[in-house]
Amino acid sequence: VDNRRVSRPSALQWLRYALGGRLPAPLHDWVRHDLTDADWRWRQLLRVLVQAALPVVVIALLPAPVGLRALTAALVLIGALSVGVAYGDELRARRLRQHHLDPPS
Repeated sequence: VDNRRVSRPSALQWLRYALGGRLPAPLHDWVRHDLTDADWRWRQLLRVLVQAALPVVVIALLPAPVGLRALTAALVLIGALSVGVAYGDELRARRLRQHHLDPPS
């Protein structure tokens, strides 16, 4: 990205983006930065945690013993993070293509 100021998404836009939605064209420079900057993998894991939040909350509210709910929630989180780590490059490439940007080679 060049030296011009890159606009950032609003909180609602970021949440939609984190859940897999597309951002408008004026934010594509931000998307490029988000997915190609040196610490993009950490942000990828943050998005995975946001995606896993709803299932974890639902599990926490189930009528079951606390230990079972905690272990089930941990299993969901570990599984989601494992997929995020294992397929991070593919997920990044898909998200870049979704915004009409070229994935790095």
